[in-house]
Amino acid sequence: MLRNYFKIAMRNLWRNKGFSATNIFGLSIGIATCLLIMLYVLDEISYDRFYSNADRIYRLNSDIKFGGNQMRLAVMPAPTGAALVRDYPLVEAAARIRQTGSILVKKGNENIKEDGQNVGYADSTIFKVFSFPMLYGNPDKALTEPHTLVISERIAQKYFGESDVVGKTMILDDKQPYKIAGVIQNIPTNSHLKIDFFLTMLDHEDSKIDNWVSHNYTTYLLLKEGVKPAQVEAVFDNLLLKYVGPQIKQAFGSTLNDLKKSGSYLNYSLMPVSDIHLYSDRVAEVSPNSNVQYVYIFSAVAFFILLIACINFMNLATARSANRAKEVGVRKVLGSYRSSLIYQFLTESILLTGIAFVLALGIGVMLLPLFNDLAGKQMTMSVIEHPLIIPVLLLFTLFTGLLAGSYPAFFLSAFEPIQVLKGKLSQGAKSSSLRSSLVVFQFLASVFLIICTVVIYQQLTFIQNKQLGFNKEQVLIINDASALGNSTESFKNEVLRLEEVKNGTITGYLPVPSWRSDNLYFPEGEIRQDKAVSIQSWNVDYDYIQTMGMQIIKGRDFDKQLQTDSSGIIINETAAKLFGYSNPIGRRISALTDFKTQQTRAYTIVGVVKNFNFESLRQNIGAVCFTLGNAPGNVSFRLNTENMPATISKIEAKWKTIAPGQPFNYQFMDEAFTNVYQSEQKVGKLFITFALLAIFIACLGLFGLSAYSAEQRTKEIGIRKVLGASISNIVALLSKDFLKLILIANGIAFPLAYWAMSTWLQDFAFKVNIQWWVFLIAGIAALLIALLTVSFQAIKAALINPVKSLRSE
Repeated sequence: MLRNYFKIAMRNLWRNKGFSATNIFGLSIGIATCLLIMLYVLDEISYDRFYSNADRIYRLNSDIKFGGNQMRLAVMPAPTGAALVRDYPLVEAAARIRQTGSILVKKGNENIKEDGQNVGYADSTIFKVFSFPMLYGNPDKALTEPHTLVISERIAQKYFGESDVVGKTMILDDKQPYKIAGVIQNIPTNSHLKIDFFLTMLDHEDSKIDNWVSHNYTTYLLLKEGVKPAQVEAVFDNLLLKYVGPQIKQAFGSTLNDLKKSGSYLNYSLMPVSDIHLYSDRVAEVSPNSNVQYVYIFSAVAFFILLIACINFMNLATARSANRAKEVGVRKVLGSYRSSLIYQFLTESILLTGIAFVLALGIGVMLLPLFNDLAGKQMTMSVIEHPLIIPVLLLFTLFTGLLAGSYPAFFLSAFEPIQVLKGKLSQGAKSSSLRSSLVVFQFLASVFLIICTVVIYQQLTFIQNKQLGFNKEQVLIINDASALGNSTESFKNEVLRLEEVKNGTITGYLPVPSWRSDNLYFPEGEIRQDKAVSIQSWNVDYDYIQTMGMQIIKGRDFDKQLQTDSSGIIINETAAKLFGYSNPIGRRISALTDFKTQQTRAYTIVGVVKNFNFESLRQNIGAVCFTLGNAPGNVSFRLNTENMPATISKIEAKWKTIAPGQPFNYQFMDEAFTNVYQSEQKVGKLFITFALLAIFIACLGLFGLSAYSAEQRTKEIGIRKVLGASISNIVALLSKDFLKLILIANGIAFPLAYWAMSTWLQDFAFKVNIQWWVFLIAGIAALLIALLTVSFQAIKAALINPVKSLRSE
């Protein structure tokens, strides 16, 4: 019997090639999209789960409110991990990572820059906490001696052409030789740790200081077997009282309870390592993370696109029902049971779905590189090799076939043979209502995606064009200025001789991702906790504000002619507000330079700079100040040229003259700013892609339903034409019912989209308002798309010779 069902199904599919091709194509696009999103979701939720002891690894987080500033940090004081291991038997091991920026690695006569995200100082216990497979070397002895490092196999191949390089030496920053103590297997891409260079923490002097107030170290704990994170979190109050309390008392004469009473707080917490990628968005993350919201969103999108594709199948199959009605009637008259007809139609559906699924796999393989580019991933189809994947995919195909073919099977098999053979096929209000509901759902999803896409695009455009308080256009940032040594100022002056260069500044502190340093400031002579203001403190030169295009709104800029400016300070509007100064010019404030001894340095406020965004636009503008000092991490130039490549070539030539053999690395400030929002940009691109796919698939369904409607009303159209109806009348007749359904879809989609986008925008301190015209555009777009789709079938039906349609009457 199954063989017979299969044979009849193949004949029917082949006989209706156009119908079959449309159905297969729609389903394959839907399934391929679902598969790609499934790969994305599986990759996102797999982060940091490959460690052998992943369920016992936790990162320490700190939440601080002090000096008018609230901070959610992914870093801790240097001694925290060691104190927990020493004082509490709940913790088996602890390890710290400290990232301090990019490094130069010598290869022959060439210095190669390695990104700071790939480099970190680490404790020797890092290989006890994390089960990084060490290919060469002893993990128990690695990083236990000064001037040693552990590298990944990728780096070993890059610099030595082989993997077993233990004992060999690497020259870092053109001065310090480091002995290779181990080579680990490349860390998988689905890890929040992207580090290829682990330098021994013994070489980082700051790590040895018993400072419980400064937070700079990413700290991981390996809990003992059976220990719950809540048990460890329960000891944090005692830890704070034992170590942090005395240092606060020494500095301010205040206790931790005094801090709490004044509204300040310091809280520690644990986060599972497997949650970091999707659930953590803190200051000083080791690498940029994603957001679990996007996993939920794309999972829902995949489900809806697949459901739309299945709905299309129902609509297209129903559109062919009139042609198969007589077949059903004859087979029933000859004795066929309804169950046999249901099996027949389900067999056709599963067969068609199987073909579509095979085609979808091919489409998925072809589109995967493009999808990887859009999503910023390195996914492969190797997940299919998992022993459970093939059975799951087969069940998925069977389920999709049953879901897509259920309505046509039960609908077609329910035809009454006498009515069918008399030519009186009636579908009834029930089936009509169901088809109408399907159309509403399809376009509800499409309109929802259109609105979300427009709002996301608006927010990204707003971010790019917002007045930031500085001018990011045509600012060239030359990285690793330390390679210039004592010639940094000479290089700056040489470049300034170029007519295409307006200004230049030497500093590692920039209003895009760069160096950061906060400090406590007080009104002079009032070193008290209740007077403390936490401020970002940046060392700059005389030309900084002019080069950055910032605006002085009170007072003045630094002046080379005034020697007293060496103790001058420029603050932003937020800092002035936190101090409570309406006119801060001439006021004296002190920076706490040594927490334990309470040593301070006094400054005179000479200017107030207009607030500018130096952090992500997800956050409100914090307090920042500028002091004159040496911070030569970068050299930045404001250019004024239309021939950017030629200007960069001239600057590079001067670099090579002063620093021969040193790599010339640069970026533009607007690019550095844009990189902060890579996650949103990727989501925006994916949303646009999914919205177009959803609209395309929905149009296929509407095409099928309009074909069905035209087919059912062929004789009516013929009679109307004989009685004088014009083509436009016929088109309007067939279109109006569908346009009503689109209007209903709009009415449901609008509030849902508004709620979803309002929720998403809450993550931004600076955001667009959702405008009414966004909904109008989305609604009109859906109506036009529907009208074009339906009109094609309506015009086709209206052009049929009425003699042909009425011949059988």
